[in-house]
Amino acid sequence: MQDPSWLAFSERVTYEDGLHASCTALPQPLGDLQLAAMRERNLSVLNTLAVFTERRVDALDEEGPVSQDLLRLDSKLNVLMAMLDQLLRKETELPPRQSVSFNAMGALLPRSLWPAGQRDGLLRLHFDGCLALPLELPARFVQERDMDHVFVAFESIDEATCDALERLVFRHHRRKVAGRRLTTS
Repeated sequence: MQDPSWLAFSERVTYEDGLHASCTALPQPLGDLQLAAMRERNLSVLNTLAVFTERRVDALDEEGPVSQDLLRLDSKLNVLMAMLDQLLRKETELPPRQSVSFNAMGALLPRSLWPAGQRDGLLRLHFDGCLALPLELPARFVQERDMDHVFVAFESIDEATCDALERLVFRHHRRKVAGRRLTTS
């Protein structure tokens, strides 16, 4: 019999990519204050990713002075963000890249990533563009999927974080589809 959380996961679009990822065991459930702080950090990371990955497609008057100023300002902000990311990355030791697949319901992970013998854990995902700010997702081991992968269901994730995760997954999926279309045409 299939687990309901696996069915919910498998029926949705997933974010599939190589990310810097790690998991740590959670010997006891997180407290309300810890969950609230984690929620705020996660929403901040998800909002940052949305800003970095969304490109405006509005038709701009490329010749107008305001458009030119906006483009210069955008370039300067991109440089500043890249510099800040480099500084923060020096202070942060990133885990190795792992092939992960996730959506708002849970994640399919390499077996070696999940803490052996643990039911509950904290999955940390570092995205390119803001590597020093990980997305932290409390998870529960559900099942082994094959010799190399396990499925974990996300727990204690509020509706706002769930919605932001779904938007991230959708944007990533949309970019991947567009990239495939470009290479086949």
